[in-house]
Amino acid sequence: MPDKKIIGLERNVFFTGLVSFFMDFSSEMIYPLVPIFLSSVLGVNKSIIGLIEGIAESTASLLKVFSGWFSDRIGKRKIFMIAGYGISTLSRPIIALSALWGHVLVFRFIDRFGKGIRGAPRDAIIAESTHPKDLGRSFGFHRGMDTLGAVAGPAVAFLLLSVFTGNYRLVFWLSMIPGMIAVMVIVFFIKEQKHKSTEVTSPFPASQLLSFPAKFDWRFKAFVAIATLFAIGNSSDVFLILKATDTGIKETQIPILYLSFNFIYALTSVPAGILSDRIGRKRIILAGFILFGFIYWGFATASEQKHIWGLFLLYGVFMGLTEGIQKAYLGTIIPDKFRATGYGIFNTFVGLAILPASVIAGLLWDKYGSHATFYYGTITAFLSAFLFILFIITARRKGQK
Repeated sequence: MPDKKIIGLERNVFFTGLVSFFMDFSSEMIYPLVPIFLSSVLGVNKSIIGLIEGIAESTASLLKVFSGWFSDRIGKRKIFMIAGYGISTLSRPIIALSALWGHVLVFRFIDRFGKGIRGAPRDAIIAESTHPKDLGRSFGFHRGMDTLGAVAGPAVAFLLLSVFTGNYRLVFWLSMIPGMIAVMVIVFFIKEQKHKSTEVTSPFPASQLLSFPAKFDWRFKAFVAIATLFAIGNSSDVFLILKATDTGIKETQIPILYLSFNFIYALTSVPAGILSDRIGRKRIILAGFILFGFIYWGFATASEQKHIWGLFLLYGVFMGLTEGIQKAYLGTIIPDKFRATGYGIFNTFVGLAILPASVIAGLLWDKYGSHATFYYGTITAFLSAFLFILFIITARRKGQK
């Protein structure tokens, strides 16, 4: 007998959303404070901050394809989730005790290492637990819960910093609590799906990552390429936070600014997912690319605090239109037997792009100013949107979704 649904969602989808809520609660207590901690406490410049974010995100992204491939090979998902979320939680003491920017780099790398392990198997278990027609809703719910955690985290961080002024390290220590809750939810509530292991002849998925074998059709290859191009201009969000402080927003207000962004993100994720199920996911993704271009143009020209607040809210709308919807669309074009591998390839390519994106952003900022960083992102976004329009036209001509 199938498990009873919870608020209309499959059990695994609901509890995976709960896991992401608590993990993002933990992560977002820290993340918006990292660039401020680096610049004001440790005295690090923008180029180094960009390098830290780029190395952490991109290097760890290499794990995503391997974890996805290995998950498909052994037919297991849950163990990768436990390991990934557990490693990220255990990385918190490193930043709490850090005295050099190298320590922060180690923290960010280990934290993202954990994300690299868990991401593809988690996405696969959501897709395997959901009927294809409801993929947008399921991934939208997951992104919504993930982002509600990203609302709660900065809110708690703001309250803690209001009481314990400037005590970033206390916030870093306390962030372990919701992380541990996330791991417990996986252990006791997530159920492994019946999933046959795949017969893979090569010992490592390098050929799958580099040459895109025949099992992945042209739509998957083209979509990964376009998403990677977009990611090359989508630098780390730390640059948005640094832009906010440059326009005069106080450091104590940054958690609230980030909370507001995530609140809008959470509000739009589920409606955007449901809408994508009805009118087509490609249309929603295209709208997200175009919106991003205008948002980054806004950041390039922003000179007042009210501009920054408005742009952060629009950035939340963009995230709601793209993050979960892209994964829902991928769920319709990746072969079932290689679902986790496909998600891993996508996540790896997009994640690897963060290194050049963040390094370029930091260098442009230091040499030409913040406007250069954001104009660069605007150009790549509009170029990605143009290529995606060609992608949609080609798919229609071939009679494909």
